[in-house]
Amino acid sequence: MGNVVELKVGLHCEDCIKKILKAIKKMQDIETYNVDTQLNKVIVTGNITNEEVIRVLQKIGKSASTWEGEEING
Repeated sequence: MGNVVELKVGLHCEDCIKKILKAIKKMQDIETYNVDTQLNKVIVTGNITNEEVIRVLQKIGKSASTWEGEEING
């Protein structure tokens, strides 16, 4: 099993969530992915890094940060 990436992302509406899931699905080397709408959290496992997931989310206009609070600008 690869890394577990957990990021804080604004999950405001169904469309946002669908966009996020669609973008994550296209990533290579992912094993599982999930969103937690209660916590505004995106969880992705696989051979990926925080930065890679954040970059993908930024491409679709979503800002994301790690739970430690560091925002990565791409």
